[in-house]
Amino acid sequence: MCFVAFILCNMDRVNMAVAILPMREQFGWSTATVGLVQSSFFMGYLVTQIFGGIWADRYGGKLVLGFGVLWWSAATALTPWAAQAGLPVLLFTRAVMGIGEGVAMPAMNNMLSRWVPVKERSRSLALVYSGMFLGSAIGLCLSPKASLLWMIVSLGWPSVFWSFGSLGIVWAAVWKFLASSNPAKCPLTSSQERSYILANTLGADSIAPGAHSPPSTSVTTKAASGAVAVWAIIVCHFCHNWGTFILLTWMPTYYNQVLGLDLTKSAVLSVLPWLTMALMSNVGGWLADSAVERGVSVTTVRKVMQSIGFLGPALFLSQLSGVQSVTAAVLCMMGAQGCDAFSQSGLYSNHQDIAPRFAGVLLGLSNTAGVLAGVLGSLATGFILQHGSWEQVWQVAIALYLVGTLVWNTWASGERIFD
Repeated sequence: MCFVAFILCNMDRVNMAVAILPMREQFGWSTATVGLVQSSFFMGYLVTQIFGGIWADRYGGKLVLGFGVLWWSAATALTPWAAQAGLPVLLFTRAVMGIGEGVAMPAMNNMLSRWVPVKERSRSLALVYSGMFLGSAIGLCLSPKASLLWMIVSLGWPSVFWSFGSLGIVWAAVWKFLASSNPAKCPLTSSQERSYILANTLGADSIAPGAHSPPSTSVTTKAASGAVAVWAIIVCHFCHNWGTFILLTWMPTYYNQVLGLDLTKSAVLSVLPWLTMALMSNVGGWLADSAVERGVSVTTVRKVMQSIGFLGPALFLSQLSGVQSVTAAVLCMMGAQGCDAFSQSGLYSNHQDIAPRFAGVLLGLSNTAGVLAGVLGSLATGFILQHGSWEQVWQVAIALYLVGTLVWNTWASGERIFD
């Protein structure tokens, strides 16, 4: 169910990346305005990162994630009306949508820390996050006759937002009856399964209904007091998301402006890097868990996985400026996203390593930095393209990937630092 929720999450987020092309033509938007529309989502997304983690740690991931999906689905369905009402209304609606999606990752991280044993952590996280990448692929273009692309061409761009928004409402109804925040509350789990999960995650005492746990604010207090492993996650989340969200929101525009592809080809080719990412995240998760099972330290595994997640994209993006063909450009994008997927077994698994009881709020804390990167990266890309070139866009992303590699390998840890 978390996997499906994350498919919906990125379907509803990335559909704007393709719909923005006919919308820009209809409303006469400049490149800078397109950047503003793309970044407005992140302004709302930023607001609920830490709160989403605190709420999930306090009230349970089931309630918080279910509410979030309903919220962002409603905002998605209202997007066509907002665009017709004017740019300020559209920006506000996209920000409201971001508020709903902002709780998804913290709530999911909270639930997995309570459901998934340590030795299965990387591949479980990778599976859930691969839903986001698959959602990006579906949101961009699943096939010529059953896709966002077909909707735009045949039914008009508003149909994309109406249909995608309605899917979240269906998911929420199923979620209400099937999901549980933790094994102790799940009627569908056998006693044997429940005992195994509790013995290999946080333990029964820490997640049983009504159990007492230290306040989630202790995470932010420890970060402020100088816990370098926490700051390594925060800084590297920023460095990672700058490049990732540029590709998420600007890839179809790059194909259209630089490679001269029309809407159809831009959408189809934008799918391939995200499908690669969905596949490679699961490969990375399997490799990481296999290494842990063989006795390799969690710290070493996290550092190796995230180094691939940083240096791989840096290498492939550095080649984009010199490519002369569509095939070479797409292969570079696929290589960058495929290597980026190893971050699910590095950075994104590390919250549960160092603070399993507060994984939700810690993810919210670090993803706040990640969202700032999304906002600033989208705005900066629009500004750079109006006054400069795509080569400069890639140079900034590469520089941040290199900074992230240095910080991660110096200060990251796989050891638990929160009781």
